[in-house]
Amino acid sequence: MQLSDFDYNLPPELIAQHPASPRDSARLLNCLNQSHQHQTIGDLPAILQEGDVLVVNNTKVIPALMHGTRGAGQARFTLLKRTAPDRWTAFAKPAKKCPIGTVVTFKEGLSCEVVAVEEGGGVEIAFSVSGTALDDAILAQGAMPLPPYIKRDAGPDEQDDAHYQTLFARHSGAVAAPTAGLHFTDELRNRLTDKGVSLAEVTLHVGAGTFLPVKVDNISEHKMHSEWGALNKAVADQLNEARANGKRIICVGTTSLRILETIWQKFGRFEAFSGETDIFITPGFQIGSADMLMTNFHLPKSTLLMLVSAFSGYDFMKETYRCAVEEKYRFFSYGDACLLERHTS
Repeated sequence: MQLSDFDYNLPPELIAQHPASPRDSARLLNCLNQSHQHQTIGDLPAILQEGDVLVVNNTKVIPALMHGTRGAGQARFTLLKRTAPDRWTAFAKPAKKCPIGTVVTFKEGLSCEVVAVEEGGGVEIAFSVSGTALDDAILAQGAMPLPPYIKRDAGPDEQDDAHYQTLFARHSGAVAAPTAGLHFTDELRNRLTDKGVSLAEVTLHVGAGTFLPVKVDNISEHKMHSEWGALNKAVADQLNEARANGKRIICVGTTSLRILETIWQKFGRFEAFSGETDIFITPGFQIGSADMLMTNFHLPKSTLLMLVSAFSGYDFMKETYRCAVEEKYRFFSYGDACLLERHTS
């Protein structure tokens, strides 16, 4: 398929700049049974069934946006992945003014040096401290790495520190939020468990590569970014039992689906796993790990739009996005969500 097959027109005013309040008041486009019903996230306990398993991503977003100075100018790094106790890969801005050897200083004596340069603004930086001292410095000086379509004149604020983190966040390592999980509240979680819906936690440290544009016309030529994920034995056993008993497995977010499907493709069942995944799910991919998917509305021409088109069918997702735009749903990270069923051909 071609990249243009995944384009659509989105009015800019539909890009959410702030989350719904309360979180579970966000709208939910219920697409079960190949229909389009307009509900809210708070309706999930009425939609789901006793015995369903909701799979959530417990990754925690780190304050990966670092601002510093390089000589008389400014520099900004969005940290991507740690490569050594003192080193990270990052996106640099302005990239052209951060060649190898550039030294950037931050607050409280912290500095870094650009030691490698990649295409597209990517760099590797070596900090002046390492290990837990670097962790502490990033926590103290970094800002929440909001995606570029969320506009803040003065940068991310204290509200974003809370809003761009899910209820389930416990394992630090993501540089972007698993945004479908942003809709959950303690009250909604309690109502779901009272209904007999169980939760299963997985980890996938979402990378900033999730926002990278696809630059090839033939999507089969796209190189997918890699992310680290894990599933423990207890959760693997829980999911295998649910599958054996005919219960539905429902992924909250594309990140939860990506780690489950990585494991399913590798073993044909759920097994304990820890490692990198660069799985690329596009139409024609036979998904076996999940029955349903709750996810936000994704960017045009994005790998995530390709994933949901594989999950629920290309033609149905075209109609779903047309409906969402027409009904003025809110799009992207702070926006509304849809509930999808796995398409079986």
